[in-house]
Amino acid sequence: MTRTAALIGAPIETGASQAGCLMGPASLRTAGIAASASALGWEVSDLGDCRVAPQPAMRHPNTAIHHLADTAKLIEELERAAFDAARNYDLPIFMGGDHSIAAGTVPGLARHAADQGRHLFVLWLDAHPDLHTLDSTQSGNLHGTPVAYFTGQESFEGYPPLQASVDPTNICMMGIRSVDVAEQKRIAAMGIEVHDMRAIDETGVLPPLARFIDRVRASNGMLHVSFDVDFLDPSIAPAVGTTVPGGATFREAHLIMETLCDSGLVSSLELVELNPFLDERGRTAQLLCDLTASLMGRRVLDRPTRRFA
Repeated sequence: MTRTAALIGAPIETGASQAGCLMGPASLRTAGIAASASALGWEVSDLGDCRVAPQPAMRHPNTAIHHLADTAKLIEELERAAFDAARNYDLPIFMGGDHSIAAGTVPGLARHAADQGRHLFVLWLDAHPDLHTLDSTQSGNLHGTPVAYFTGQESFEGYPPLQASVDPTNICMMGIRSVDVAEQKRIAAMGIEVHDMRAIDETGVLPPLARFIDRVRASNGMLHVSFDVDFLDPSIAPAVGTTVPGGATFREAHLIMETLCDSGLVSSLELVELNPFLDERGRTAQLLCDLTASLMGRRVLDRPTRRFA
């Protein structure tokens, strides 16, 4: 049976500190994300971009915060778009944009899961836990807030009220290696499963991933994969404004995506923080497309040879 996928762009960079990821969706399209999925037998629909007009400024007691109104409006629009896409397609793929888009996509997906009488699980592949609230962020960059928001934490005045949240114990974070003090305290208090890069170095990626997949399957859950470019080591993925050394390797990343494919449980995907302005001849965009293809059924022997020299 032909499976359906939807591409939805979210060209937003107001949640970040560095310009460029506004071009992320266009870069992924240029790199051939639709064509590679179609070649694997998927029926792909490109639904265009979710955009919002600049909003009147919204003040907040934390004066470091910037673009609060724009981000809040985008969250509102993306929540609806994610809910509709999850109802109508087997695999919605959201293309960012900075990681603030997850504050809209994940609640929309959680609302759809709740309508089906199921729970949403989130595999968070990222160097950062993004667990700041509007009160605790010191940088004011709202791409550091989505997990705290969609798990229903307090101190989000200005963001839209949540229609559905995610149980923190249904989140698995892998690749974490840059955590602020406030985020450390929330991880401990909320019971989020976290595998930092030291843990991955010690055990490999498969044991924690397999355990999480087993939990999703046992609960008949829906699985959303949120993939931040900085999950990858910057030596293979330079196109990100928040590079943190020591990230996942090419082989680890493909193994994760192929294992997720084998599970048959992934119901949605987002690719965020791709900054083409910082890329080298499109290598990071191409890598993300190849990783997406691995998630959608491509195997090692099917991979094309790439040249970047």
